[in-house]
Amino acid sequence: MKRILFDCGTRDTTASIGIVALRLMIGSMMLIGHGLPKLQNYAMLKDKFELKIFPFQHFATSVNLMLTIAAEVGAAALIAIGLCTRPAAFVLGFTMVVAAFGVHGADPWFMAQGVPVSKEPALLYLIPMIAVILTGGGAFSLDAAIYKEGKRRRW
Repeated sequence: MKRILFDCGTRDTTASIGIVALRLMIGSMMLIGHGLPKLQNYAMLKDKFELKIFPFQHFATSVNLMLTIAAEVGAAALIAIGLCTRPAAFVLGFTMVVAAFGVHGADPWFMAQGVPVSKEPALLYLIPMIAVILTGGGAFSLDAAIYKEGKRRRW
């Protein structure tokens, strides 16, 4: 179980520098730009946060908003500090899939002049989450400090 939650992936220094930069930037952008505003405006958003995708269509709007806030604040913070990085990236990536195809399902794929909303921002957050799921947190993460593997990986 410890390996599943805390495996940091590569311990290569050069790759880990790139991974830590990606984790810090994407995690901070999601936390500050999307998660905290939703948390601060919870009372205003709780009645409007309806999702029309299974199984979330059966949840109360406040529950949907709480799940989104948990992903955009909690998972984004975990990604930024590098703790449970892969599971947190999966949760945030899943949230971006729901945002792209559930919330913005009828919207166009790309932003353009005169197009106020699209799937593009959610998909642009999904791409680095896929990279973090595949690479892990890197050598400069709390995962690397917690899970010290006994033998060196070959890949």
